[in-house]
Amino acid sequence: MSYTNPDPDPDRTPGLEPGGGVPPGETPPAESSMPEAGPQEVHNPPKGWAKGPLALILALVVLVAIGFLAYAIVLML
Repeated sequence: MSYTNPDPDPDRTPGLEPGGGVPPGETPPAESSMPEAGPQEVHNPPKGWAKGPLALILALVVLVAIGFLAYAIVLML
């Protein structure tokens, strides 16, 4: 892997003062990008709910709903 300096060459960049400063009203030069920069993701796990936990939660909700329904029927008798 070879390293290249991503900064612009101050000797050849227009609009720079000696020392690398930018005069008022001048737009600074754009920063170049480095191909090695940024996060490298080697493992991308799936997102979202797994089928097992989701089925358990739905079963619990159904059981609680049946319990409330049975309790309401018993109270009406």
